Amino acid sequence: MNAEFFRAIEDLEKEKGIPSGYMLEKIEQALLAAYKRDNPDCGENVIVELDAEQQKISMYVRMGVVERVEDVYDAALEFALDEAQSYDPKAEVGGFVNVPVETKQFGRIAAQAAKQVIIQGIREAERGRTYENFTSKEHEILTGIVTKIENSGAVSIKISSNSEYTEAMLGSNEQIKTEQLKEGDRIKVYVVEVRKNNKGPQVLISRTHPGLVKRLFELEVPEIFDGTVEIRSIAREAGSRTKMAVWSADPAVDPIGACVGPNGGRVASIVTELGGEKIDIVKYSEDMALFIASALSPAEVVSVEMLDDGRSAKVVVPDSQLSLAIGREGQNARLAAKLTGCKIDIKPESQL
Repeated sequence: MNAEFFRAIEDLEKEKGIPSGYMLEKIEQALLAAYKRDNPDCGENVIVELDAEQQKISMYVRMGVVERVEDVYDAALEFALDEAQSYDPKAEVGGFVNVPVETKQFGRIAAQAAKQVIIQGIREAERGRTYENFTSKEHEILTGIVTKIENSGAVSIKISSNSEYTEAMLGSNEQIKTEQLKEGDRIKVYVVEVRKNNKGPQVLISRTHPGLVKRLFELEVPEIFDGTVEIRSIAREAGSRTKMAVWSADPAVDPIGACVGPNGGRVASIVTELGGEKIDIVKYSEDMALFIASALSPAEVVSVEMLDDGRSAKVVVPDSQLSLAIGREGQNARLAAKLTGCKIDIKPESQL
């Protein structure tokens, strides 16, 4: 029976990746707690030994030795010398003797406690392993499968990391509004955060986070992946439009051209992944006036005047470019402001 018990622990380590030492420690704690619950007077005098090498399980009660029966103060913790010597011939008054727990009683306690601990240990270990796997994927892209569409509009996504699977909820506010997801769809999601809770790891995912666009470009553009081209800033209104500022320390590299790709192939694949979302790629500059002018692309800019606070600018555009600079419902100007971190006031040239 003991051999089968230890083999079961070894099998758990092989199949579930749960260390044997972890499970044995948990089982020892459970056996101690179970015995003390039925024998509260024993206090801390209960000893459990789990010997994996000898495949042996033992439980003892540590009893103090007194000279005579009349001297016994607590029968649960002490016994007379003559009885003590029946367990250990070398027992002496004032010493201690380990009294084995009766096999039948021990077996009942062991079976109940070990069963519960193994079940709980498997759950805890699997949750811990899943949490570690997905924590390493924070701020990364994972591919998931839509498993269920909730009435609330939230979507259940099955995602995986290193052969570990979990369900994550894509809230309605984290979905691209123009997308119509259905069960069985494979989509890419951005892992915003991984949290611990009692039911296992909670993976927060998004399709609207600017980080999704950044990671998609890193996957698609080798120059970004190897650091030749850097993404300095992203402003996004998911499903509609994104502005992205790129830069390269190598003057021989065109950062915008690298992102667009031959015949626009690189950016086109990302636009497709995002359901047709428009992407404006502009060149980053330390010169804030130049950066603002680029950020308002595709509109042409006559001049940019930075105000004293350094975070506000007055921009003049040709009259014919005013509506383009502002954009539909102010979107172009709004995204340019987010991209540069500046407040932008746009005026037509005729008002100069």
